[in-house]
Amino acid sequence: MLLLIASTERLAAQNFSFEFYDGTFNFELDQTSDIPFDKGLSQSSVESFYQDINTSKYQSLISRLHEYKEKYQLNDWIYYQLIRKTAQQISPKADNYHRYTLYKWFLLTKSGYDARLGIGKDRLIFYVRNEENVNDIPFFMEDGHKYMCLNYHDYGKIDFVKEKIIPAKIIIPEAKDSFSYKVTRMPDFKPSTYTQKNINFEYGQRSYNFQVKLNPAVDAIFANYPGVDFETYFNIPLSKETYRSLIPILRENVKGMNQKKGVDYLMRFTRYAFLYENDEDNFGKEKRLSPEQTLLSKYSDCDDRAALFFYLVREIYNLPMIALLYPTHISMAVQFDKPAGNSIIYKGEKYSVCESTPQKEDLKIGQIASNLRRVSYDVVYQYQP
Repeated sequence: MLLLIASTERLAAQNFSFEFYDGTFNFELDQTSDIPFDKGLSQSSVESFYQDINTSKYQSLISRLHEYKEKYQLNDWIYYQLIRKTAQQISPKADNYHRYTLYKWFLLTKSGYDARLGIGKDRLIFYVRNEENVNDIPFFMEDGHKYMCLNYHDYGKIDFVKEKIIPAKIIIPEAKDSFSYKVTRMPDFKPSTYTQKNINFEYGQRSYNFQVKLNPAVDAIFANYPGVDFETYFNIPLSKETYRSLIPILRENVKGMNQKKGVDYLMRFTRYAFLYENDEDNFGKEKRLSPEQTLLSKYSDCDDRAALFFYLVREIYNLPMIALLYPTHISMAVQFDKPAGNSIIYKGEKYSVCESTPQKEDLKIGQIASNLRRVSYDVVYQYQP
């Protein structure tokens, strides 16, 4: 009799397993949590799905997600990628998009995040509460809180004025937390998944060559990443293998240089080691690349290079810096013991402009491009070690 019961219990759950960067995520889905969604999209059908899955034995899956998040110290954005892949295993996106979205929403809310649903004309819009400055995806406000759309990219452009989106009024008591887009730790990747890229540039009549290890999965992580504020953007780190293949070599190359010359070396590396192309020509839209994406990409623009230069200077010298945003350009300025050229004064401190994007002139530290000298700018980020 006991053997029969054990066998029945094994049949009551379906096992799933998939690789998630350097680990493997294994989970069981109890058969009570395998909820169909084959009716039309409506408030009542969404409520019915929630009632059925909320009374199922879903708790072990949420516990498993939490355990994995804690073990690998996943930021919210990376954790959301885990939830996406989990929902894809349970209900493939291509087979039933609404069911796939409902599972993502349910797993995120039961993980404690304040996520919401909106119902449009055959569209299921998925939102999450976020209190950060994110500027290029739709959102709505409720009770002073901002809810950002997580699946806008799946539908292309939606006219949220003409198309009425009705909120799904489902109260989930544990869904209280705000979601953050800050990525302060890249996931570890299996060493075998890295490729090697040759990067070279000339400095002081000498050619420098780098064999940098890069992971294509980084592009997938940031494929639908929104336009976050500059503090969040500039502080996205490199993955471990990429860091180990580049930063120690750069440190070695500047070891015999004084600080200003070393920063000049990093400035020219960022300026000349990569091909320039603006985002409209490269991607058809504005898109900021993380430092590792800039290393991966064949082309990059001023935003990408400013972020990479900031990262390199912070890691190697850890100097105070400010980001200067012009109407059509962004540049960096670094604080040295003794400024070079015409200083930028900000909050009583002197900074020297370090132009990390190719210009018509071969700009030295402290020199501003001639077309920008009379153009106003905003300081959009200040870094103090």
